[in-house]
Amino acid sequence: MKNGLYIRTGDEYIERYQQSSADLSLIGKNGSCEIMIQKIDKGSNAFVEPGDIPESMEFFYLLEGKLELNFNDQLTKIKAGDYFFTRKLSNTVQFETLEDVKLLYFSSEPVFKYLSATIRELTLLADEVEKKDKYTLGHSTRVKDLSVKIATALNLSKERIEALTFASLFHDIGKIDVPNSILLKPGKLTDAEFDIMRGHPANGIKLIEKTYYQNIAEVIHQHHERLDGSGYPRGLKGKEILLEARIIAVADTYDAITTTRPYRDALSKEYAISELVKFTGAHYDPRVVKAFIKILEQEKNDVN
Repeated sequence: MKNGLYIRTGDEYIERYQQSSADLSLIGKNGSCEIMIQKIDKGSNAFVEPGDIPESMEFFYLLEGKLELNFNDQLTKIKAGDYFFTRKLSNTVQFETLEDVKLLYFSSEPVFKYLSATIRELTLLADEVEKKDKYTLGHSTRVKDLSVKIATALNLSKERIEALTFASLFHDIGKIDVPNSILLKPGKLTDAEFDIMRGHPANGIKLIEKTYYQNIAEVIHQHHERLDGSGYPRGLKGKEILLEARIIAVADTYDAITTTRPYRDALSKEYAISELVKFTGAHYDPRVVKAFIKILEQEKNDVN
């Protein structure tokens, strides 16, 4: 970049990366330093991680909206005009957006390519899965949101919640290899067709293992396992199944029941809850189901 004065309008950027619930634009760069605008939808969870370079600094100025920071289990609300920054960070900072937010984001080390490239391919694949199956449009995002709420209620660490965020978002990514004739079949699958469908968790980990997020591969592999061993692909039982996978199982089942599928219309939330309760202890972790029902009850009370 040449020396001198640069003036840009608000909608100009060097490079931009968009997700369904977030938008990151690189607006300035000099050496390793980067200046970005980050937009995140209300109700999202995000994380600031310790960097590989101890002296690195990240600075966030809240231009619009409100969010709540969680650092070392201390909660702090931040509003437009407030800012926070990190230096020599040793623990993860988690924040939840209470409204749609817009942040001015400065980093002393290059992060844009890291943030965008590491999940770009996986996000595109997840989007392709949902384009293949119009009946599950938005399913992965809803499962992610529900899973994070359950994990937060169960007091999982910020590191585990971050991993769960991506595992739940990409849990069905292996369906990219399932033929449309099976994925969209309006009737019951044959045994041979179901065997192909049951292969999607294994297909998913093959896609994940080659990326930065390889640590979530096993969670994705297990999200259709059930406590009594009746699940797939390996028939794992009880504590052989990771807690994160047990959380996704509950969120995934609830969303599947309450949304329209090729073979049936959406069923009621009450019916979905009754099914979770019915199979608690056999298919689903009692602690996870209990936390999930409490979340739904609280949200219902908040609306009323």
